[in-house]
Amino acid sequence: MFIDVILVLALLIVAVIIFVATRPDDFRISRSATIAAPPAAVFAEVNDFHKWNAWSPWAKMDPACKNTFDGADAGAGAIFAWAGNSKVGEGRMTILESRAAELIRIRLEFFKPFKATNAAEFTFIPAADGTTVSWTMTGTNGFMGKLIGTLMNCDKMVGKQFAEGLAAIKTIVETPAVGAHRG
Repeated sequence: MFIDVILVLALLIVAVIIFVATRPDDFRISRSATIAAPPAAVFAEVNDFHKWNAWSPWAKMDPACKNTFDGADAGAGAIFAWAGNSKVGEGRMTILESRAAELIRIRLEFFKPFKATNAAEFTFIPAADGTTVSWTMTGTNGFMGKLIGTLMNCDKMVGKQFAEGLAAIKTIVETPAVGAHRG
C-alpha cells in the first residue's frame, strides 16, 4: 500500500514536470490605452524615469522604495534602479532606444525576488482622438517561470498593473493642472 502511494506521487510529480517543461518558453504581456493628447506629451511621461513614480503602479506598492538614477537624464542611456519591499523587489531599467513621440525600448533586469532580464517597449501611435500608447513586456521563461505561469495567470496580473499605469499616465496628461506642476 505504502509503495503504491509513493509510486502514484512519483508519477504525479513526473507528469507535472513534463507538463511544465512543455509550456512555451517565450511570453508577451501587452496593454494599450488611448490618451487625449499628442504623442509628444504622452512620450514625455515615459521617456524620463524621474517622472515614473507619479504613474507607476509599483511606486504605489512601496512608497519607501529606494530609487537611483544614472546615465542620461532621459531617453537612450537613462538608467533607473530600485530596491524595495517584497512586492517590488530589486532591479534596473535602461532605456536602449528612444525615438521622439514614437518608441521607447527598455532592458528590464530583475535581481530580487528572482533574476530575469526582459524587454519592455512603449509605442505611441497618433489616433483620431489623441495617442494610442501600448506597453509591452517580452521575455523567456526558464523552468521556474513556466511553473509560476502554470500556477498563476501572469498576463492577467502584470497586465492589470500595465493598465493601471496607462490609466495614471492618461490622468496626468489629460489633466492640465496636474501636468503643469510636474517637471
